[in-house]
Amino acid sequence: MHSVPSPAVMHPLSLAASSRFLSHKLLFPNSFLSNFKTTHQRFHANFTKIPIFIRNCTSPPVSAKPSSQVRWNRTKKSEPDEKLQALRELFTNPGIGIDAYIIPSQDAHQSEFIAECYMRRAYISGFTGSAGTAVVTKEKAALWTDGRYFLQAEKQLNSNWILMRAGNPGVPTTSEWLNDVLVPGARVAIDPFLFSFDAAEELKEAIAKKNHQLVYLYNSNLVDETWKGSRPMPPNKPIRVHELKYAGVDVASKLSFLRSELLDAGSSAIIISMLDEIAWLLNLRGGDIPHSPVMYAYLIVEVDGAKLFVDNSKVTPEVLNHLKNADVELKPYDTILSEIESLATKGAELWLDTSSVNAAIVNTYKSACDRHFEIHASDCKGNLYNGSNGQSWGPSGVYRASPISLAKAVKNPAELEGMHNSHLRDAAALAQFWVWLEEEIDKDVKLTEVDVADKLLEFRSKQAGFIDTSFDTISGSGANGAIIHYKPEPGSCSVVDPKKLFLLDSGAQYVDGTTDITRTVHFGEPTAREKECFTRVLQGHIALDQAVFPENTPGFVLDAFARSSLWKIGLDYRHGTGHGVGAALNVHEGPQSISFRYGNMTPLQKGMIVSNEPGYYEDHAFGIRIENLLCVKEVDTPNRYGGIEYLGFEKLTFVPIQTKLVDLSLLSVADVDWLNNYHSQVWEKVSPLLDGSAQEWLWNNTQPLVKQ
Repeated sequence: MHSVPSPAVMHPLSLAASSRFLSHKLLFPNSFLSNFKTTHQRFHANFTKIPIFIRNCTSPPVSAKPSSQVRWNRTKKSEPDEKLQALRELFTNPGIGIDAYIIPSQDAHQSEFIAECYMRRAYISGFTGSAGTAVVTKEKAALWTDGRYFLQAEKQLNSNWILMRAGNPGVPTTSEWLNDVLVPGARVAIDPFLFSFDAAEELKEAIAKKNHQLVYLYNSNLVDETWKGSRPMPPNKPIRVHELKYAGVDVASKLSFLRSELLDAGSSAIIISMLDEIAWLLNLRGGDIPHSPVMYAYLIVEVDGAKLFVDNSKVTPEVLNHLKNADVELKPYDTILSEIESLATKGAELWLDTSSVNAAIVNTYKSACDRHFEIHASDCKGNLYNGSNGQSWGPSGVYRASPISLAKAVKNPAELEGMHNSHLRDAAALAQFWVWLEEEIDKDVKLTEVDVADKLLEFRSKQAGFIDTSFDTISGSGANGAIIHYKPEPGSCSVVDPKKLFLLDSGAQYVDGTTDITRTVHFGEPTAREKECFTRVLQGHIALDQAVFPENTPGFVLDAFARSSLWKIGLDYRHGTGHGVGAALNVHEGPQSISFRYGNMTPLQKGMIVSNEPGYYEDHAFGIRIENLLCVKEVDTPNRYGGIEYLGFEKLTFVPIQTKLVDLSLLSVADVDWLNNYHSQVWEKVSPLLDGSAQEWLWNNTQPLVKQ
């Protein structure tokens, strides 16, 4: 899936937020260097100034233009925007008194996908892409998004909004823009629940250069006040137990592991706010967010207990018993801040991953710690030190990356088995779908992009264990395929054109696994240029699939493998090459990624799952992407230089790659052998699950190619 990145999730300054993963679905890599127990330093890199140059296969060279050169058509009249007007009226309310308001994409848990009631940025701007940051001042409104969404944002933003194409030369960050348009000494407000502590601190520091003040509005979200009665209700889908045969490790063992990490770090408790981490740790799954089987909750784990902060109406008797057996106490979701204060008052050394835990929680803990310190300092009549051990009075917190992130990313045997099995059932559904689609196209049936996505869902839903799609299906014909995160909408989408390339990026959530696959096809005769571009994308896909690398290699080292063939003719793509994938969890997860953005130093490890999805997109013409999921495995090499392991990849996805689009003259014999061997595996693994026309289709589309 168009990925990190994203896993998620945009930093309001540099669009490099706390997301733990990246590909074209997510934006930027995680902002910390993660090496499980030992590496805890933060890494903040501003990648928005990296120029991106694009060259069409046969067209003259072109480069990405600065946002200022490609903004709205100046003939477009600016019409009143009632939502913006209502929001700005709140700026002068008593107790508010602000000059600008920043509206990020995230919920209070830094989620990539969020419940509809938290889609504040989409509501206020009209832009529905998963990644973006809106900034509203008294006179201006601007929205930042990345290359995956430029075309979509152009269509969805009205003339009151300035589109900031993040990553293009000359485009300022949000803080740079605020420093430019506001009079020095302005008040810039945020909802502290929607920003990680790190992101808020970086923002505060950046705008302080012009003496601007960052204002935290704890008690109200201004967009919610504008939204009022039309705002959707919070989700309350029931939680379910994720069976041990799929989870592989019981809750008691996971909590024991976590508590040993706490003791090693000198911490007495940890606050967990990432929803997939909570779901993984407690072997629970939810339905609060479309495509992501998680529930809105916070979790505090102490050395001698645990508390889950969640809406009690979601807790079934089975889940209640499950939690009771794990000695997990239930608390109301909205009491998290009072519990944080209580922990500080009791002197708890709270473990906080400030790259993901929101600023409201961290600031509440810090303030409570300060009060605790002042009280004890007063009791000691000015002696600010504990005479027994020389330590200062009171808690100060442990600020480190979450130990759960990496533990979750390295799949156990049961999780890997579930991923293998679910991918085979998914492949069977896709074979049934593709034969149906080709037959309909041959009969000149007019199908919209939405019709195609709906039919694919119908085939998938018949497979055992199907729960939901793992993201909105990207069904793009012709020029729409160039919109990297395109979502077809009824009434405005295109009819599938048999004479143009068709890109289909889709995935599913099954009870035992999560899938994500992209295929690009042509129903007629592709042009030579389309075949060349497709083949070079395929060469990159093959190169990454076959990569062998030493242990402790971070994913960014491998990114060039997927781009090299495109680079040779001056082509590239504006998204990461691979993102982590959860086991029956989020389709984007971290901390690993494969991306040209080199901030993520997390090594790839055995058991991690990543996507392999190079592409090429020609604006207003076509898009190409080929995506499989891979599992990192040990490779038996003839040598072991330095005495270390060497790693490679095992394929999880088994769906044919359309050979009609391949220019054999560009492929080496080894490339052809890879494709033939892959198709042989597809037939062997998937054909037993099919019969009739679907099995015949699979046979026809897995026949070997011969390079003359």
